[in-house]
Amino acid sequence: QVQLVESGGGMVQTGDSLRLSCAASGGTFGTYTMGWFRQPPGKEREFVAASYWRGGRTHSADSVKGRFTISRDNAKNTVYLQMNSLKPEDTAVYYCSANPWGLATAPRREYKYWGQGTRVTVSS
Repeated sequence: QVQLVESGGGMVQTGDSLRLSCAASGGTFGTYTMGWFRQPPGKEREFVAASYWRGGRTHSADSVKGRFTISRDNAKNTVYLQMNSLKPEDTAVYYCSANPWGLATAPRREYKYWGQGTRVTVSS
């Protein structure tokens, strides 16, 4: 059983930065496409970024391109989300997820494992 634990959320102001971490245990991390999703208050969960399990390719939503960067350290079984120039509309619960052998562009329904989420609040 794969377990994912997110950390690094908090309350920040517009323009600040945060780095989220997600530590995985169980399974074979190096074969998982890792994704970050978020769920703003009152809205559905949406895709943020993904790190393909092979080749280092990444994919991110248009709303975060140029501001957020996903990266992974397979030796530490950890995926990160560096968030810069944060805006109030980035306020959400951020979830880490794992998709075994998945494509970087895979839809949300193909992600098999999910963390409990970490809350990010950006004030204006």
